[in-house]
Amino acid sequence: MDSVTQRLEQVQARIAAAASSADRDPTSIRLVAVSKRQPASAVRIAYAAGVRDFGENYVQELTGKAKELADLTDLRWHFIGHLQRNKVKVVLQAASVVHTLDSPELVQELAKRAPDFPVQIARRLSFGGRPGDGRLAVLVEVNVGGEAQKSGCNPEQLPRVLEAIETCPSLHVVGLMTVPPFTEEAEDSRAYFEQLAALREKHGGATRLPELSMGMTLDLEYAIAAGATLVRVGTAIFGERPLREVLP
Repeated sequence: MDSVTQRLEQVQARIAAAASSADRDPTSIRLVAVSKRQPASAVRIAYAAGVRDFGENYVQELTGKAKELADLTDLRWHFIGHLQRNKVKVVLQAASVVHTLDSPELVQELAKRAPDFPVQIARRLSFGGRPGDGRLAVLVEVNVGGEAQKSGCNPEQLPRVLEAIETCPSLHVVGLMTVPPFTEEAEDSRAYFEQLAALREKHGGATRLPELSMGMTLDLEYAIAAGATLVRVGTAIFGERPLREVLP
């Protein structure tokens, strides 16, 4: 059995165990396999093992792999990196979901461009039990740790960003996303995950924001315990990333 397939099974077992411990249905948690700096061949292996959602951080790498893997028509690309307004048009050529909206200005640019790139039928995801309707699914990134070097809006800015999205007919806000401060102790992330979950409750709950994108290789168990519905896992599936970026 290929090592990617073996590691994927281990991650899926971790998700199932964490869901059981939290008294949650494991099918309510979607795995996004983060293929940053991994070759397209590794994505194909994970796809063959049943994964359909893949996350990319860099615009050039996203579009390159999307072209290389265009024959996999039901593969869904999640853009999970910092998005600059001048890159929106390029991202929309491939992305099914954008996790990192963090300002009304970025929202407006995405909304302006999105109608030129209608979401393909295969990309019309169902979030929170709601069938996709062709709008671009987006999440708001919140900088819960207050780190100056990280993107994401601060919690006080969140209402403005949500309201901006909800005025745009081409966008569908489906939840919140966060990247907690780096730590070598998984438990240290717990408070940040709980903070994001509390922000969701404060701003409409799961009815308005069904998805929480949080948790990675080190700390996915704590994210699931706090309510994560999208976990973004790379190293535990694909192994250590090459030192240099790998394009298809």
